[in-house]
Amino acid sequence: MSQLERSKVTVGFIPLIDCAPIVFADILGLFERHGLDVEIRREVSWANIRDKVAVGLLDAAQMLAPMPLAASLGIDSVSVPMIAAMTLDLNGNAITLSQTLWQEIEEAAPEFTGENLAAGAPLDARALAAVVRRRAAAGLPRVALASVFPFSSHNYLLRLWLAAGGIDPDQEVRLSVVPPPHTVAHLSGGVIDGYCVGEPWNQQAVSLGIGRIAATGHHIWKAMPEKVLGTTESWAQRHPKTLIALIKALTEACAWLDEPANRAEAARVLAGPRYVNAPVEVIARSLAVPDFHIFHRQAANFPWRSHADWFIAQMVRWGQAEPAPGLRAVADRVFRSDIYRAAASELSLACPIADRKTEGAHADPWILPTNGAPLAMAPDDFLDGSIFDPSNAETQSIAPKARNAGDQQDAL
Repeated sequence: MSQLERSKVTVGFIPLIDCAPIVFADILGLFERHGLDVEIRREVSWANIRDKVAVGLLDAAQMLAPMPLAASLGIDSVSVPMIAAMTLDLNGNAITLSQTLWQEIEEAAPEFTGENLAAGAPLDARALAAVVRRRAAAGLPRVALASVFPFSSHNYLLRLWLAAGGIDPDQEVRLSVVPPPHTVAHLSGGVIDGYCVGEPWNQQAVSLGIGRIAATGHHIWKAMPEKVLGTTESWAQRHPKTLIALIKALTEACAWLDEPANRAEAARVLAGPRYVNAPVEVIARSLAVPDFHIFHRQAANFPWRSHADWFIAQMVRWGQAEPAPGLRAVADRVFRSDIYRAAASELSLACPIADRKTEGAHADPWILPTNGAPLAMAPDDFLDGSIFDPSNAETQSIAPKARNAGDQQDAL
């Protein structure tokens, strides 16, 4: 093993099921196997993660996939070039609505609920639209929904779901930001009517009888990228061998987590107070859902630059960023498929030949060409049937935004 620039590294995480790669790279001794002495630190919010990585209190961290893009574009409150060195997981989040709001929906739109809602099917957002209009006509407060961060897959998936039902996310509902561990309390206290968050906080609301899952991220965008390993661009440049070692350890942890026989042990460990601090049965229930948490299969760890293109397109669509030349270059600078390829090569893992793919084009299983054996891939279609072609990401038509998204910038 070549000499690392440094062996002692601090890595942050948020108490969610998909912090598992970081937790198990530590527990299984995978960091140590690759010459690292890693201290993992639990943080309370995504804003904390962002700020501590930016100032060097954390060397790297579990990050929401769009976070390094927002920081590098200079549209977040922290403007520091960051990179996504690998994707940690696909899927894993959901939209949960309060029981009170669900009852309103049943009264306003019975054609979409009850026996008309097939088992396991997502709630059609047109049902929520009926409540939104009924409240507006009666002069009642708007439906209050939360996501976990302004620059998050949760925010964009929530908006995509609402828009598919004919709801303007900025004009017709009230959107806010709530850190993941606080979402259940906010829902229970009536502060919000629903949220989009990663597990186990959706299953926890269901278990407590205070919420119902309306749709999962998998319903809205199948095989969607969720979390990444993020660090500053400058740290990556100063510690290239250390970063490769981190990627290798985390990739091996992701592969371990995707073995069905390991899921029960994963649930038991993650439930502990040092990590997620939630009932083991709630975590186990989420981990048992087929294809809901994908940590390694289907090239899950590859940081597709087309994912970055799509996130940037959402930032433009919803008024967080201005359309401008060079956005594709930002995607290339942030989502570092080249770094991941180098780490994968040392692990003798196959990687996609291309850095980009057309997103949403596969409604059925498909085959991905790689530099080794072809990979079987799952569908990746969007709820609204849209197809995102990264070859013209800077010029393709995107839906207009009603007003500035600034009200969501108060990340906790």
